[in-house]
Amino acid sequence: MNKKTALFAFSIILLIIIINFSATSASDSVVLTSHGNGVVDKEAGDTFKVEVSFKNTGKTQGSWSVTVVFEGASWIWKGTAQSLTLNAGATKTLVWNGVVPANAPINSVARLVVYYGDSFKALDWWIHVVPDAELAVTSSNVE
Repeated sequence: MNKKTALFAFSIILLIIIINFSATSASDSVVLTSHGNGVVDKEAGDTFKVEVSFKNTGKTQGSWSVTVVFEGASWIWKGTAQSLTLNAGATKTLVWNGVVPANAPINSVARLVVYYGDSFKALDWWIHVVPDAELAVTSSNVE
């Protein structure tokens, strides 16, 4: 099995495990939005904050177990599951604080995925691990 196939198989297994741990029953629809998107440069060990807004688009109250995960080929960070109960049409923003793993390799990336009930959504947020030391040329001389 090549590296890509093994990584794909591992990702599917991890996804199934996370969905099983976060599943609760809810008969209503929920939509979610993050506050923007993009790539955030962080050093290994740096802190970060995730904010995700949810809206119950159903016709009755619904409840979900929600968690966020940064998933990458080299590292994973998982937030603590939070309970979310929303009346029809109501919105709420949940917040998670995290730390890039100390062993996250330089130049690795991980994508933000939100798991809620028996569903998930990959958002367009990425953490890119940058070096904590960087060399810059400050002067030179040739005679």
